Amino acid sequence: MKLLCLDGNSIINRAFYGIKLLTTKNGQYTNGVYGFINILNRLCELEQPNGVAVAFDLRKPTFRHEMYDGYKAGRHGMPDELASQMPILKDWLTLSGYKCLECETYEADDILGTLAAMCEKENCECVIATGDRDSLQLISDKTRVLLAATKMGKPEIINYDKAALFEKYGLAPEEMIELKALMGDSSDNIPGVAGVGEKTALDLVTRFHNIDYIFENIDTLDVKEGVRKKLADGKESAFLSRKLGTICRTAPVGVTLEECKKTDGDRAGLIRLMTSLEFFKLMEKMGLKAEPIAVQASETKETARKITVCEFKKDKISGIADIYSENQEYAVVTGDTVSRITEAQTVELLQDGAIPKRVYDYKNISKQVKAENVIFDALLAGYLCNPASSSYLPDRLAQEYGAALPEIEGESDDFLKNACIFSCTCEKLEEALVKSGQRELLSKIELPLAKVLASMENLGFLVDSEGLSNMGRELGERITVIEKKIFEYTGYEFNLNSPKQLGVALFENLGLPAKKKTKSGYSTNAEVLEGLKYAHPAVELLLEYRQLSKLKSTYCDGLITCIAEDGRIHSTFNQTEARTGRISSLEPNLQNIPVKTEEGKKLRKFFKAKEGYVLCDADYSQIELRVLAAVSDDRNMIDAFKSGTDIHTLTASQVFDMPVDMVTPVMRSRAKAVNFGIVYGIGAFSLSKDIGVTRAEADSYIKGYLATYPQVSEYMDKTIEDAKKTGYVTTLFGRRRYLPELSSSNGMLRAFGERAARNAPIQGTAADIIKIAMIKVYERLERQVPDAKLILQVHDELIAECKKEDAETVCKILQEEMESAASLAVPLTAEAHFGKNWLEAKG
Repeated sequence: MKLLCLDGNSIINRAFYGIKLLTTKNGQYTNGVYGFINILNRLCELEQPNGVAVAFDLRKPTFRHEMYDGYKAGRHGMPDELASQMPILKDWLTLSGYKCLECETYEADDILGTLAAMCEKENCECVIATGDRDSLQLISDKTRVLLAATKMGKPEIINYDKAALFEKYGLAPEEMIELKALMGDSSDNIPGVAGVGEKTALDLVTRFHNIDYIFENIDTLDVKEGVRKKLADGKESAFLSRKLGTICRTAPVGVTLEECKKTDGDRAGLIRLMTSLEFFKLMEKMGLKAEPIAVQASETKETARKITVCEFKKDKISGIADIYSENQEYAVVTGDTVSRITEAQTVELLQDGAIPKRVYDYKNISKQVKAENVIFDALLAGYLCNPASSSYLPDRLAQEYGAALPEIEGESDDFLKNACIFSCTCEKLEEALVKSGQRELLSKIELPLAKVLASMENLGFLVDSEGLSNMGRELGERITVIEKKIFEYTGYEFNLNSPKQLGVALFENLGLPAKKKTKSGYSTNAEVLEGLKYAHPAVELLLEYRQLSKLKSTYCDGLITCIAEDGRIHSTFNQTEARTGRISSLEPNLQNIPVKTEEGKKLRKFFKAKEGYVLCDADYSQIELRVLAAVSDDRNMIDAFKSGTDIHTLTASQVFDMPVDMVTPVMRSRAKAVNFGIVYGIGAFSLSKDIGVTRAEADSYIKGYLATYPQVSEYMDKTIEDAKKTGYVTTLFGRRRYLPELSSSNGMLRAFGERAARNAPIQGTAADIIKIAMIKVYERLERQVPDAKLILQVHDELIAECKKEDAETVCKILQEEMESAASLAVPLTAEAHFGKNWLEAKG
């Protein structure tokens, strides 16, 4: 038999600190459990043990505390985020069929030592997994130790047997106890001999093997007199330390090796637990995906639905129809019946405006069919309920929300069962949305928006591929010239894209001052190069090289590959990605076209309207600051926006105590950085770096800003205070963002949570407003100018394509609908322009 023994506290501790904080939608921390399961699964895969036992410490004094009052004194307690995961881990282990062991007055190490002794007695192999070096004393012919360690910043597991231990330390296993007796252990507050460190202790044990010999022969030992005195003074402490550091191998663990063999456990219970922890990918890896359901009806407290399989008859549908599809199969669940339907019947059902429908992925459906009276989308509902989730697949949602399989009468298969589960999932999500106050957000914003995005994806954006190719070629020529100039300065050619080679060229060949050095060489990141911009002409050239190379590879060359046969780029607009509610664009990301440099702006020239058409471009003016003014109810900021005064100039005049007409461009720029920085919870350190001033100056700007707009500061403080109580923040339209980081004991995580609490309601409200504007523009264009189409959204900017003669009308519609999208304490303002291409239309 091979027994795998884990030090539960040690392994979960390493997992907890090695993985970023993870939480469920309800705020339960899970990263320690998640990491532990992965480690255990990997160890079982590598070792193939017959049995597994996991030892845990009890949060009570042990026999070592009775022996020495100072034992483990000063050790920090387990953080709450980890402590809350301990009972969950033990439940998981028990449900998985693994043996959990705890022992009054003994530590996990003692349990491991006892199990190792039992294995040796019965001629079995024992493998101990731990992050604690103390267990190395347990190594024998039958016992190995897998020590979790960190090397060069990366985690690794070192397999120690007697040979590996001797190679590393030059000691036998039992001599590791003697080593601790002399050098002590600061983590456990074991004193050792005062003044004797690891190097001296290792030398003594290597030559004399144990402290008995050392102290019996202390007068004649071949050691320095200073060491002899330290040993003599610390004799009592050395023997105490040996007792404290010796692992007990006779703890009353109360199990046999046979009882440590893995059992089947409780599969259903394990699925329920991992579902509640939202470990869906892990479940799939472990073959625990509930098939075909997440929770059996018999296991819920509610009365199960009864659904009959019958032939589809559209005229018999009354109430809501839940349409489900999977692998080109289609079904409809309505009331107490489920029917398999054809693709044609599905299309007919979707197009019937008299029947209210619940579906999955309304945007994708809308790209193919003009669906009417869709009142619910499980994908969008899942996103609103848990915006931090990594997946909103139907089976995941069923598991996460505990959808039960109804009692089905008639001949059914897995597909029809999944259709019934989907119907139940919709009901569970409906309940969750109502409970969180987000049902109207789904029906009034997200559902109608899905139709708009589908239209935009189908339409795409016309691109001048020849112009892009020409620009790419020109950039390539300029890049070659820059490369040659850099090589002239360095005196040799090298790979400019290799950080290692570049570091050598800049900091060794050219002798520039190195600011950062990583394990692999000198740091040559953007921050470092910007700091050296004027130290040597080669650095400025290098920055230009990187900028132009990015433009050429990502945009000129990259965008050309994305052009479809119709000459247009059809980006995908993701409605369920950003936690704040923002829409993102991918494949390619058209929201990321550079705008800050002249070279980047030129790219917009190649996004154009088709022949006889123009582009109408409208964007909001400072929408997030206007939202901030409204939600904070700051009278000074509200008055500034109502008066039409430039907010950045006004802020500069008040922060710098300067008349408006004497505000310089630099002052306005710094005030602008503070204005927008406040929205993102910026601190003095970050602001100082952004605008190139001292931290003290940046701090004074922030304080001056908050004095100018006092209600903003009050709003921010109250938002954080409320979020700490509830665990989430909301937009003006009820969208939630959950912030478990606010309850973290880790200062950096808590600070991140506070920044997010400040920013999410503002950025999220702005995102909701632009979504409402998109819906209003789309619907009004359909009514008044049906040939004009909305084709792109870039955060606070909308672009429509229309006939040239309709341009002024469309610009007016864009401006009016954007400005009337929401009623705030300050006016929303938008400006619209038109032109043949995106650059020209920006005005």
